[in-house]
Amino acid sequence: MLHMVNRQLEVITGCMFSGKTEELIRRLERVRIAGRTILLFKPTIDDRYAAKAIVTHYGREFAAHELPPGKETIETLISIVGEEQLAKASVIAFDEGNFFGEKLTQLCQDLVAMGKRVIVAGLDLTFAEEPFGPMGPLMSLSDRVDKLHAVCVKCGGVATRSQRLIDGVPAPKDGPTIQVGGVGSYEARCRNCYVPG
Repeated sequence: MLHMVNRQLEVITGCMFSGKTEELIRRLERVRIAGRTILLFKPTIDDRYAAKAIVTHYGREFAAHELPPGKETIETLISIVGEEQLAKASVIAFDEGNFFGEKLTQLCQDLVAMGKRVIVAGLDLTFAEEPFGPMGPLMSLSDRVDKLHAVCVKCGGVATRSQRLIDGVPAPKDGPTIQVGGVGSYEARCRNCYVPG
């Protein structure tokens, strides 16, 4: 008997370098092994590694469609992949959910109402320790939340914060919220080693 994937919303969150994209890819690979159809979307502003794929900091990748932030609607998804593909997909995932707009929350609710398993991976906090984009509401509405941790680069403890750096020094809090970056621009730090801007 074929096991049906329950419609639900899952959120994978945490600080930079905690393995969010790695965990997302792990879940999607399991869906692929089960022979189910997957649609994965990433924000157009995340151009760090590849336009048509999500890529971990360690080089692992998974094919993805680009979705412009602020256009998170069923109609936009149909315009990108087509109505048939959207209907066929049993799992719809979003990486870097923090870079999307507030419409992502309603889109995820709409997709779950259509019977989809929806997975969103993204940062919970900005570099200034504030809730990041739609991630707070998504965590509140989700059926499952997994908060991952990194290793603090200063003390080796459990990192829960993303420290933005400018020339190796913690950035002031009043900088732009969204600044796409990776190793060198950010460090994972624990609460004690994190320096408020």
